Formats: sequence, structure tokens, C-alpha cells
Amino acid sequence: MKRPGTITKHEVGGVGKLMRVLGLMSGTSMDGVDAALIDTDGESTVRRGPATTFPYNLEQRAALTEALVHARSIVRREDRPGRLAEAERMITELHAAAVSAFLRQHGIARSDIDAIGFHGHTVLHRPERRLTVQIGDGRLLARLTALPVVYDLRSQDVAAGGQGAPLVPVYHRALVAKRSERPIAVLNLGGVANVTWVGGSGDLIAFDTGPGNALIDDWMVKRTGEPYDAGGKAAGAGKVSDVLLTELLSHPYFSRLPPKSLDRNTFGLARIEGLSIDDGAATLAAFTAASIAKAREHFPEQPALWIVCGGGRKNRTLMSLIAGLVENAVVPAEAAGLDGDAIEAEAWAYLAARALQGLPISYPGTTGVARPLTGGLIARAQ
Repeated sequence: MKRPGTITKHEVGGVGKLMRVLGLMSGTSMDGVDAALIDTDGESTVRRGPATTFPYNLEQRAALTEALVHARSIVRREDRPGRLAEAERMITELHAAAVSAFLRQHGIARSDIDAIGFHGHTVLHRPERRLTVQIGDGRLLARLTALPVVYDLRSQDVAAGGQGAPLVPVYHRALVAKRSERPIAVLNLGGVANVTWVGGSGDLIAFDTGPGNALIDDWMVKRTGEPYDAGGKAAGAGKVSDVLLTELLSHPYFSRLPPKSLDRNTFGLARIEGLSIDDGAATLAAFTAASIAKAREHFPEQPALWIVCGGGRKNRTLMSLIAGLVENAVVPAEAAGLDGDAIEAEAWAYLAARALQGLPISYPGTTGVARPLTGGLIARAQ
């Protein structure tokens, strides 16, 4: 008998070749490894399975923070200056451990998995230099897990002149395909915030809107030692500095037309250093919300519904601010029948399935690439 929340191959219907893919997402978050299992044909059929997050400990977060500093001197994608190679090995081994723990936790046989979709941890994103770097060794992960690994899904798009992000829009479209609301926006509040606008005919517009949780998290770590503003409590108790908010929103990124994408460290904390803990959190939350509202200028039509995923949806102050600035309903992913913690990991599984079939994962309306483009490298299990 299968455990609750698991899926077995004979249960899956639909047309085309269905694959069982485990998506692994670290992204720009310092939270941990998100793992999610789906059965999919990489097109219209998606059956969502179990999902689990494996948190990083303080030492691992510190190593990743240091890696981000060392990554600033990268010139070529293969460069691993300073302790970056050490961090890459750590990330890969943590993901391998997450795979084993996930399969054990959910009673899934390794032989039932067709492939792993592996994101790795983004340490540098400079599409204007045709450079994006995610640490995580796909070939080593394939050896450690004895499973095929699809990885490095961004670099082909960037090499072709695209932004390399966001790549999740094609999965967002699959998730909302049966909903009646149109247009619909799927907003991901990760380290960087990105939005997917899905039109009535399924057309896509997507881009990074601005900061997500990264600045707030960095602020809380620096000032309190806590990894994030739990529930938005600090932001809710603080007062927004309108002067600093106006200054933050004057960044040239916000006047650029999409497609466009951001590095996690595009924005910093220098301008708010003089604020109290609560006022700093409030101002940063207002910055994230205002940049999302500003993104609406690039939509042909305002969304009838906003579905919010990612860790930021748990920040009640931030969600309230967003709802007060945009038109129509703003709901967490769970209210739409989705798992807001799992969507990005699920997306990486879905993208891996598409990559294995040579299907497009990026589009002119999502990354700015000239034509729909597939991507990724495949490391076979040895």
C-alpha cells in the first residue's frame, strides 16, 4: 500500500509519454532544498505528488552567503573562485541527501523515478554579459543518486541573448489551464519576485518584478540573527520611510521594459541602515509590494486574479500591502488548490520533462529570446 500523498505509475492517465520527475530547487533562497515529485508528459498532463523542504542549517547558510561574495569575481561560467568550489560540492551533496531522504520519507522506490530536474543555487546572474551561474554539479548528483539528472537549464537561453529567467511561466500556464479567470497572474515571492501573466489564449508575459524576500531576509539576519521576518511581524510593527521608498523605486531597473531579470544582489541595504529593525522591515516590504504593483504597467490587461506562491506569501504584512495596491483578488497558492512551497520545485521537474523531449522552456515573451528554445544538460546515471 502506498503512503498518503504518493502517486504510483498505474494511476496516471493522459496522452503522450508520462515521466515521473523529481524537481529540486534551491534557487536564490537561503531556506533549503525544496523537493517535489510530479508525473507529467511535459505538456498538458500534470499530476502533482508529495513535496518536502529540507532546511539549510546556519553553517550551510553562512557558506552560501560567502559563496555569493566570491561569485562576484566570476568571469566565465566555469570559474569557481575562493571557496565557491567547496560550496558547490556542499550543495550537490545536500541535494543528493535530500533525494534519498525524500524517497525514504514517501516510500518511493528509486527505480520509479525517471529523472531529476536540478536547479542548483544561483550565485551570479548577469544576462547582459550572457552569464548565469548556478552552483551544483549535475554529473556528480547523477553519480550520487544513480538517477539521470537534467541541469543547467538557464544557460542556453542566456547564450542565445535571453534573460535566462524566469523559466517557470510555462509551468504556471499548465497549472492554471483549467481555471476560468483570465487574464491571471502567478506571482512568485522568492528571493527575487517574478510574475507570469497568462492571457485568454494562453499567451505569456513574464519577468522579474523586483526584490522578493531577499532584502527582508538579509535585513533580519543582519539586525536580529533571525533568517526572515516571521509572518511579517516586524514589518507590521514598523513605519515605512516614504523618502527612502521613493529613492529605492527610482532604480533604473523599474523603467526598463520586459523581458528583464535580476540578480539576487541587484539591490542592497545601504540606504536603510539608519532605520530601526521594524521600520527597515516595513520599508523593504513596501518596496517589494510597490515594485509588484508597478509591474502592472507592462500587462495588456489587469489580472482578474493573483495567485501568490513562494515563501513571501507567508508574510502577512507583505500580502496585505500587495492586495492594497493591485486590482482584483490576491490569494495564496493554497486557496487555488496549489502548494505554494512546492511550485518552483515542481516547475523544475516539469521543465526537465520538457527538456528531455526537446520541447521549449523559454519564449520571446518570458525571457526575450528570439524564438522558443529548449535547454539543459543531461547527466546519465553511472
